Amino acid sequence: MRIATYNVNGINGRLPVLLRWLAEAAPDVVGLQELKTSDDRFPALELEKAGYRAIWHGQKSLNGVAILARGLDIVETRRGLPGDPDNSQSRYIEAAIGGMLIGNMYLPNGNPKPGSKFDYKLAWTDRLAAHAATLFAVKAPVVLMGDYNIIPTPSDVYKPERWIDDALFAPEARAQFAALLEAGWVDALAKKHPEKPPYTFWKYWRNSFERDAGMRIDHVLLNRPAARKLKAAGVDRTPRGWDKTSDHAPVWVKLG
Repeated sequence: MRIATYNVNGINGRLPVLLRWLAEAAPDVVGLQELKTSDDRFPALELEKAGYRAIWHGQKSLNGVAILARGLDIVETRRGLPGDPDNSQSRYIEAAIGGMLIGNMYLPNGNPKPGSKFDYKLAWTDRLAAHAATLFAVKAPVVLMGDYNIIPTPSDVYKPERWIDDALFAPEARAQFAALLEAGWVDALAKKHPEKPPYTFWKYWRNSFERDAGMRIDHVLLNRPAARKLKAAGVDRTPRGWDKTSDHAPVWVKLG
């Protein structure tokens, strides 16, 4: 099974790019982030015509997450994290698909730091860790994927010294990501590319993509049953070079 995560940076504006990628890559399951659309404007019909069932958790102009599946039933198990006192931000959705549990997220950016947005990022990630602990114990394969908005290590960003004051590279956020790995979650890209995992995001300016001046902030984490099935993982750079595309590239894993 081929599973992918893709921050589309506005699903309606980037729909031609998304549909082209779905047709060419043919993933079985996809987690989308930054839909930037209300629930009623989600392009479910267009995706269905492309062969994908979908569940989604939208929010007008901001955030938003969805899970797509090709030829598989989707049973939604959760939307929003447990223990969130303000669940107005659409950042997490979860479903059972093909004998697996798929959690898809758009973690807060957290800038500017310090401030309330950074505090919210850390609190949200703490709630994610608490929920992840319950998911890790599930005997079936569990995949936690999405735009984590965390650069795990200095090797995961071009010129790390430029990101010292950014919330994506903050020691507190990096420590939270490291704690997930210490709890047993497997970082699929790092597992399959131990010397240097590929970047997943490039800013639009200064030919960042052409120079490969990027960063790795989109991650696929696997519990032990899922990690035992891991055959391959990578980044599909091709759509990042298309016209009117997202600043992220799809990250994929193949589970056998």
